[in-house]
Amino acid sequence: MLSQPEVTKVGGWRGLLKRALRALALTWQAGPVAATLYLFLTILQGLLPAGVTLFTKWLLDGIQFARTPADQIPAGQAPPEIPPMLLVAVIGIFGILVAAMPYLTTYIQGRLKRGVTLVVQDRLFMSVNGFDGMARFENPGFLDRLRMAQQAATMAPEQTAAAIFGLVQNVITVVSFLGVLLVISPIMTAVTIVAAVPAFFVQLAISRQQAGMMWAMSPRNRRQIFYQMLMLDLAAVKEIRLFGLGDFLLGRMRRETVAINQAEEKIDRKVMNTQGPLAAMGAVVAAGGLVWMISSTLSGQFTIGDVSAFIAAVAGVQAAIGGMVGNATQGYEALLLFGHYVEVSDMKSELPAAKDPVPMPKLEKAIRVEDVWFRYTEDGPWVLKGVTMDIPFGRSLALVGVNGAGKSTLVKLLCRLYDPTRGRITWDGVDLKDVDIADFRDRISAVFQDYMSYDLSASENIGVGDLVNLEDRDKIETAAKQADVDEFIRGLPKGYDTMLSRIFFQGEDNEDPEQGMTLSGGQWQRVALARAMMRAGRDLLILDEPSAGLDAAAEQAVHDRLSRYREGATSVLISHRMGAVRHADRIVVLEEGRISEDGTHSELIRADGEYARLFNIQAANYVGDVEIPPQGGAAESANA
Repeated sequence: MLSQPEVTKVGGWRGLLKRALRALALTWQAGPVAATLYLFLTILQGLLPAGVTLFTKWLLDGIQFARTPADQIPAGQAPPEIPPMLLVAVIGIFGILVAAMPYLTTYIQGRLKRGVTLVVQDRLFMSVNGFDGMARFENPGFLDRLRMAQQAATMAPEQTAAAIFGLVQNVITVVSFLGVLLVISPIMTAVTIVAAVPAFFVQLAISRQQAGMMWAMSPRNRRQIFYQMLMLDLAAVKEIRLFGLGDFLLGRMRRETVAINQAEEKIDRKVMNTQGPLAAMGAVVAAGGLVWMISSTLSGQFTIGDVSAFIAAVAGVQAAIGGMVGNATQGYEALLLFGHYVEVSDMKSELPAAKDPVPMPKLEKAIRVEDVWFRYTEDGPWVLKGVTMDIPFGRSLALVGVNGAGKSTLVKLLCRLYDPTRGRITWDGVDLKDVDIADFRDRISAVFQDYMSYDLSASENIGVGDLVNLEDRDKIETAAKQADVDEFIRGLPKGYDTMLSRIFFQGEDNEDPEQGMTLSGGQWQRVALARAMMRAGRDLLILDEPSAGLDAAAEQAVHDRLSRYREGATSVLISHRMGAVRHADRIVVLEEGRISEDGTHSELIRADGEYARLFNIQAANYVGDVEIPPQGGAAESANA
């Protein structure tokens, strides 16, 4: 049914078979009893049409020969000696089953679909949670595949199973019909097959062209969805409205939709112009067979029951063959989608796990970055170039540099969200690669520059920083006080139980406190800071722009509190604001992925290098007579 290039895309026929077996295995695991009943109903529905045809033939033959002496009935045409009313009763039962079973099958399919969705969703996101690093999440190709895998998780396994079971049902229907006709007449069987062949090729050609078109149009479909979602994205609404991008994005979406429609129109026109005659040919063959059947019946060669069986069989076989091709096409499309799920769910963590993890020691000496080189892709530019430095226990280190110097990348390495391309990072002499990654991360806390705003209550937004203490309100309030957000939260309509989101609303009363609250960027930043404060007593605290969204007074208050919090703790602070880092025990300046300066604030000011230049640029915004030294070679950004 599939062309060779299409089959190759999914790993050949063996790849298709493996995916199909895996989809069936998931269906079985989701509900063994329901899957067994589904199979039984499939077989029964496949046999019923031929059964109705056979019993109808016997009934009509019985009526035809009811008053004919037995010795005058042609050889081979005598119906079985079954009372006509019993045949009527059986046909009635079959009719009831034919009418009722689709509803039962739909119920079983729905039950299996819900079960399969739960199983595959759990497995998919368990696999995603097993990705210890973040390299894949910064890869657009993987994110596209992940979205496809999410779609497959809710659709593909159930669609694959439905297509396979439907294919089985159609095969049983065709075989049973041909079996009935073969008993009556081999010639009649041959005519039925010949009449069905054109219909088979019609459906085959249509499905092949549609599958090819869907594969070719899949990038356009994804772009179409992207533009749709972008126009509905809350984060994008401000710019779309301000810059008047609505019509521009609508035009892009319309262009993709028109291209998709044109491809579908081309297929539809081709089906009408080239495949219609083949379907008509099948109808002509069937009509010719019927003429031959009627002529033979009038001459006494066949019975009225034989004619009815022939008519039912031709229609049934053609419909079943069309169903076979349709189910095969549906199954193939589902298997293509299912491949994304299989690939993502089978992925292992991109960060190698230690075979025999070394016990994670409590930090007592220092974290050491040893000749670390790093780039995000094998052929990409180097972001870090031979960085070596120590983060002594109980001391504070500040990282300074212009945008793109490598500060946030270094933070990712310290959290082991990536591994160095070259070099290593040690914790009291132990390589981070040799310890259990979960144990290591339990020893650190962080506020990231791109912090999260969870659609949860205020208490939960803070408490998720340490899930063990999610229900400990005292610790949550203590963390909020350290982040200078406790008073604000207490002033919310429901205090710490206020929902910090308006996404789950129901009803129309926007003043209903049950509907939640939205916060400003600065308020959210304090909540994120409190989340980090929940992990009190950790060995390392990383603060990446912890006050970037605050006004000057709030920023000073936060840094005063952080200074007290960091006393005696090991911490790494990143900030573009020189005033926030001047009190760090040690300041490291990064330029183009290398350490250019290292010392205290006073030492670096006296050195009159890049740090002094950046400090004076910002000081000039507050004190007009500060002399700014000429650029030493690195930065031009006042927002360094």
